[in-house]
Amino acid sequence: MNTNKISNTEINYSWSFSDKTVKDTSYITHGYYTYPAKFIPQLAERLIKENSQEGDVVIDPFMGSGTTVVEAIVNNRIGIGTDINEIACLLSKVKTTPLNYFDLLQELKNFEQELPYRMNGRFAEFLKAAQRYIPENERIDYWFLPEQKEKLSVIFAKILEIENTDIQNFFLVTFAQILKTCSIWLQKSVKPTRDLHKKIYDPLTLFLQQAKKMIKKHYEFNQILNENIKNNIDFYRNVQCGDSRNLPCENEKAALIVTSPPYVTSYEYADLHQLPSLWFGYLDELAKFRKKFIGSAHKERENVDLKSVTAENIVSKLKNKKQTEVKNYFADMLETFQETKRVLKRGGRACIVIGNTEFQGVKILNAEVFQEQFENIGFKTHDIIKREIPSKMLPSTRDTATGRFGKTTDKNIKMAYPTEYILITEKL
Repeated sequence: MNTNKISNTEINYSWSFSDKTVKDTSYITHGYYTYPAKFIPQLAERLIKENSQEGDVVIDPFMGSGTTVVEAIVNNRIGIGTDINEIACLLSKVKTTPLNYFDLLQELKNFEQELPYRMNGRFAEFLKAAQRYIPENERIDYWFLPEQKEKLSVIFAKILEIENTDIQNFFLVTFAQILKTCSIWLQKSVKPTRDLHKKIYDPLTLFLQQAKKMIKKHYEFNQILNENIKNNIDFYRNVQCGDSRNLPCENEKAALIVTSPPYVTSYEYADLHQLPSLWFGYLDELAKFRKKFIGSAHKERENVDLKSVTAENIVSKLKNKKQTEVKNYFADMLETFQETKRVLKRGGRACIVIGNTEFQGVKILNAEVFQEQFENIGFKTHDIIKREIPSKMLPSTRDTATGRFGKTTDKNIKMAYPTEYILITEKL
């Protein structure tokens, strides 16, 4: 084993994609929903093309916004993805489901004609009817002013009237995308912070604007997707809500894993999708919701062999809740890697995009730990790529004094993850 290779790896600037604009990275369906810390489609595409063949099975155990699955099917592979987060599953399914362009336009026309009528002359009547669709959760009232909540309720109820499930899901994602702007959640914050002086936006205007953008993007997606895949999408695309340690794939069937796991010392992933989760009834109690996520400090586990000397050393230096969190994270990741071994063919590869972080003054060497874990369960290291993350693609930046996330232009700001690694291992 040669973990020193990671720290000695030079930056390969061809993997930075610094020439790509936001428009480039949000092409086709990739720009439907603001999903923090996602990796760009160009990165997934290159890994897929360089490490698999057309017709191969490509899996993402932490599919998040579905970037890998979209790029797999667009590049004539079979895409499989899982995520424990229901919002991720809904989004990924919508982004990979071909829909009739004219059906979407017709539904948009229905919204344009019907919603202004419901919002004005007979608002009280339609609001009363809409109430039954809204989950009873005090956190909805915590995040939404009464007027905003009422207007959103009427839009939400109209969406739920759509009979075609795939089209209904499409507009649910449209609805999910406008929720943060329509709430009092601090607009540029990934942490759950209220802004009681936030500007008030009109939900109907935002909803119709977002729907038009998404329909245009979906038309582009339909244009580039292979006709055979488009007509047999359920064979070429399998998106499921589930645990990364229980992948929906037969033994030794996959050729490639492409994934970007969550960061253990980053923000709580459960918090990021609170708003749509509340509206869609996925979130009952936040504490219970958080326990599902990888590396959660809210769950207990017996002592476990992390199969990494580096991991054990890191955990021993941490204290209190963070020690439990990091230990759980490395244990969860190990179990996920063992599951990737089950589904990968011999010679199949796992591409893990991850950065190293720091907490309590302790360096969290994720890439080094993952390399050790893979090599200790029957993989060899094929390649290690170090890439620079252009500031416009960073999930956020962190103030070195306060630990809060801020703008890239602020003074005393240190980039949260200025570089990251792509660990490519191969099953022996």
